[in-house]
Order: sequence, then structure tokens, then C-alpha cells
Amino acid sequence: MNIKIGQYINGNSILHKMDPRIKLISMFFLIVTIFLVPVKLDIVYIIWVISLFIFSVLLIFLSGVPIGKVFSGLKAVVFLLTFTFIIQLFTIRPVGETVLLDVPMEISFITGGLFIGLTFLYHYLKSKIKFRTIWFFIYVFLIFFIQYLVFKYISTSPSFIYQFKVYPSGLIRAGFIFLRIVSVMIIASLLTFTTSTIELNDGLESLMKPLRLIKVPTYVFSMMISLTLRSIPTLLEETEKILKAQTSRGADFNESKFKDKLRQIIALLIPVFVISFNRADDLSNAMEARGYIIGEERTKIDIYKIKFTDYLALITIGLIFISLLVVRIAL
Repeated sequence: MNIKIGQYINGNSILHKMDPRIKLISMFFLIVTIFLVPVKLDIVYIIWVISLFIFSVLLIFLSGVPIGKVFSGLKAVVFLLTFTFIIQLFTIRPVGETVLLDVPMEISFITGGLFIGLTFLYHYLKSKIKFRTIWFFIYVFLIFFIQYLVFKYISTSPSFIYQFKVYPSGLIRAGFIFLRIVSVMIIASLLTFTTSTIELNDGLESLMKPLRLIKVPTYVFSMMISLTLRSIPTLLEETEKILKAQTSRGADFNESKFKDKLRQIIALLIPVFVISFNRADDLSNAMEARGYIIGEERTKIDIYKIKFTDYLALITIGLIFISLLVVRIAL
């Protein structure tokens, strides 16, 4: 499974040692800062979004988490990122702006047949190729390249001919959105990679303490959030085991008909739900055996103290946030 959120990697890096409260606050302000950068054809904002992306990548090295593991978690949104990027290129067409790329494309019965053949080839080779993400990008490129070749060499009628135009504004806007999503996912992944479930629960509960003044059960919410994040990788692991077991028994999720796929998905979901309920029951029994009572005050094994590195991290994120606000006001 490519979804990595919720997995904790034990380590001794700077991010691992940080106070969970500081990490949560820093993550919040860093994500807000990323989305505060306006999508404009301005060199200042272009530098800002690239700098924030580089900063998020530098955090990976500070965390000690393998960079490949972090970026492998992005595979789950490759289709979303690619689709969003292409949509921006097609829709952003400002009047009077110089065209960077102007290529004629054709959609006809020939291109439709070639698309079907290419799609079958893509799914056939996908399970045999190690670098599936690169193969997906090649597949997307070939879809457009086929339309260009058909228009240039074997144009037929009836057909739909259009101009694929790329403008600087469309390219920059697509790049902005791409870097934003990737940066946010990196930061969110690093939070769970470097923060255990207990630390995350304690941090959330501590930050929500002011809500207790209005009788909000913050300890319940924090426990629910931390348990939800922790259960994601566990359920994905169990799902993968069931998927492999069914595949070894003859189930084919790629080549079977739609009706058969529907039955196989149902056969996959039922044991996943059963395992989820069983794990939830085991977890509740384990929590009760350890003296957990909803609504009762609990003692902490670790008493968190904000250190110099925590203050330094908070000041750094604060300066980045304030600097962007100053730039936006000035411009």
C-alpha cells in the first residue's frame, strides 16, 4: 500500500525529539503559509512557493526518514496531481499572453482505438514494471502524442481537431498547485513519521485544553484522532494481506469482468470490516485493562518540556509566516 500516513518510524532526529505541541503548531502555520502564497505570475511569489517546497524537502533530511519512503506516499495522489496539472494547462488561456506551446491535436475513431490499445498495454505492463509512477507519466504523454501523430499523418473525418496551447500563466498556476499539494503532503507525512500515537494524543489534548472551559471533552477528541491515524496503516496492512490471499486463490482484480470485480471487492471488504471490529474490540479491552476510563483524569508517563530547539523551530516558522504576510501587504 502506498498510503503512508499514520505510520511512525522510530528515530533520534531533531524532529523526533521536538515537543509534539510545537510540531502540531508548526505544521498548522506552515500549511497555512503555503496556501497563503497567491497564485500570480509574479517572480516574488514564484520564489516563495519554490522556497517553501525546498524547505519541506529539507525537513525530510532533518527527520532522518528515508526520502524514498516519504515520496512513495505521494503515489496515492499521482492521478490527482496529474489531472489537476493538465486541467490548469487546458483552462488557463489569458488574452494577449504569449503562447509557449501550440500543437494541433485530433480526436477521431482512430485515436479512440489507439487509446483503448494503449490502455490495455498500460494495465498489462503495470504489474510487470518496477517504476509504475514513471510508466503512468509515459502513458499520459503518449495519449497526447498519439493525438498529434494522428493529426499530422493519418487525419480522418469525422474528427474533432483542437489546439493544445500552453500559456505561461497556465504553466505557473499548474506548478503552484502541484508544489502546494506535494509540500502539504510531505509536512503532514513527516508529522506522523516522527510523532508516535501517544505523543500525538498528548499534544492534541494539551493544545485543546482551553476548550475545557466550555465543557468540551478534549481528551475524547484527541484520543479519537490519534487512534484513527494509528489505525490507517494497520487496516491497510490487513487489506493487503487479504488481497494477496485472495489473489493466490485465483482472484484476479485486474483482468476479470466488472461483475466479477464487484463480487471480489465485496469479498475483500467484508473481512476488512470484520477485522476492524475485532481490533476495535481488542483495543477497548486493552484500554480498560490498563485502567482507561472515559472522563477520568489520567496521569502522563512523559511530562513534556519545551526546549531551546522547540522555541527555535517555532520562531523560524513564525518568521516565515510573518514575512509572507508582510510581502503580501507590501505588494
